[in-house]
Amino acid sequence: MKISPRHELLDVWRAVARESMRDGQWVWGGRAGRNCVHDAEQLLCIMAPAAALRTFALDRPDETVDDIADALRPLGDVIRIPRMLLEVAAEYLTTYTDEAGQPAFGGGSYFRALPEGAGESTEPTEEQRAVDTVGAYAVSVRLTLAVLGFTRVFRRSVNRQDVREQIARTEQLASLRLTAALVGLLRSFSVSVFPADSPHGRVLMDVVNQAKLPDRRIHALLQDRLVDIRAVLRDIWLGPYVDQLDNPNMLFECGWSWGVPMSAPPQADVDPLVGQPDGVAVDAPNLAATAVVLDALQELWSDRTRLLGLLYDDQQRLASALQLRWDITQRYWTRIACFGDRRWPLEDVPWRASDGIESDYLSLLVCSIVIQDLQRKPDAEAANRIAGVLAELAGRARLTRRAGPGEWMTLHHPGFPLPLAGSEDSGGPRLVWDLFDFAPQLLKQAVLVGGAGPDIALRLRVADLVDEVWGEHILRRRLRPGLWDQPAGVYDEFAYRAEEPFWSFTERVVSALISVAQLVAGPPLRSGGLAAAAADLLAEADHVYDQELFYGSTRPGPHLERHLTKIRATLDQAHERYEERPGTALVLAMAALRDLAQLDAARRHDTGWGD
Repeated sequence: MKISPRHELLDVWRAVARESMRDGQWVWGGRAGRNCVHDAEQLLCIMAPAAALRTFALDRPDETVDDIADALRPLGDVIRIPRMLLEVAAEYLTTYTDEAGQPAFGGGSYFRALPEGAGESTEPTEEQRAVDTVGAYAVSVRLTLAVLGFTRVFRRSVNRQDVREQIARTEQLASLRLTAALVGLLRSFSVSVFPADSPHGRVLMDVVNQAKLPDRRIHALLQDRLVDIRAVLRDIWLGPYVDQLDNPNMLFECGWSWGVPMSAPPQADVDPLVGQPDGVAVDAPNLAATAVVLDALQELWSDRTRLLGLLYDDQQRLASALQLRWDITQRYWTRIACFGDRRWPLEDVPWRASDGIESDYLSLLVCSIVIQDLQRKPDAEAANRIAGVLAELAGRARLTRRAGPGEWMTLHHPGFPLPLAGSEDSGGPRLVWDLFDFAPQLLKQAVLVGGAGPDIALRLRVADLVDEVWGEHILRRRLRPGLWDQPAGVYDEFAYRAEEPFWSFTERVVSALISVAQLVAGPPLRSGGLAAAAADLLAEADHVYDQELFYGSTRPGPHLERHLTKIRATLDQAHERYEERPGTALVLAMAALRDLAQLDAARRHDTGWGD
């Protein structure tokens, strides 16, 4: 790939540091205003790379390299940088804690009102702006784990008592917010049960019936495909219609609603400071919310979380319950998306949700869920099929094709509007959650699918797609180096020229760049053909080397001895690299054979070796 993730991430850090630090103070906000989601995303632009990439770590000041220290110079020197991040994290956690000491997850300016017909939309009420959303829960999981991991390591480098006390206070606030987010996500889990002949059932049946089988046949196949998931849901779901899961005429969906459903009971054995407000969302899975949650929850059982011991006992219990729901939901949507032996429903773009809404954005979200399954169980054929879907989506969305004159790409700006059913029941207008991150989301999923399988041809194919999306679209939407979003950079018809950064879009780009960096940092794919050739060359080189020792002088001179030692070291290095880098082993074996051939030729022509 042509992307240099280290260079691009350092550009982001320089830009974020310059934009956020003014007169020695951290300045929140941006184009979308302040709320707990956007503020978290602003901080994650720095904290996420520091948590995910060892070379970007900021928790050991004495190990901070020069280019990182230079990028974050507005925050201070290498000693001041981690302390400033600690102060900013504490400020965020305090700001979004209410007067009762409970973490607050209200969407605030994250919401907008759904336009009423052709007229002007009304503004959301203050009560509506205070409604919790799974977007706030999910981003809080990511941010608090990043903060807790940072403080856990940074504490070891701190001797000052006041800084240690600040670390302890920040950890207490972060841990409480993490617990509250986990509880909110447990309460937001939803299962929708509906008859096969209902509007929802008909859509689901049509989506999976790519082979155009009779309804009775496709219904039986679908029931058989989901029988184990249905059984587990009966044990973990406490919804009002749980008994209907036993009815063979009923179909179902599982996942997360956009917020806490109206029927969600409070979780038992939870600290009162966590807070469990009444729900307002319709008790039905929301595909966008589900994809966001599935992505964020993976941080809970990552190696970093486990090795640093970031979760205490009650959080471990909550995380285990969420992991079971994560697994069931991920399996459900993967089986629906990949249903059948011929064309998958996922390949029938655009994806149509059971409520009748269809969009390329929904196709991309389903791709992200299936790719999570590929990361657990690599499958070259499945990875190639998903890569094909991503390439088609990139073309349809004009990421890799030129947009025609006057072609208004609303998928990118203002984005895909997702109505939040149930939000209007409190007396205000129905709220909308705008999904605008199609391009960086596609970039990230392409990188992930390229790293999910052992297919070298797939890796090259995906690399081309990644380079096109990055160079032809995302780079052109930069507000300035390291900051996004400027839609007018791509769409000439868009008259508005932004001045302030859009932290949500910038954070999505950062997340994609982290995926690129992790792929680059991993081992290269192992070629079977190169491995076979390397094995043959190593066998010959080892044999020729042994022959040289056998037939050569029993008392080699110092020059010949140094030459033999060098050849032996080259062969040892080739054997060490063989398993992970057969191409490198092949080149080293060829170098050893070349040196052995020169040695043999010198001895045969009596050029002085061994004197």
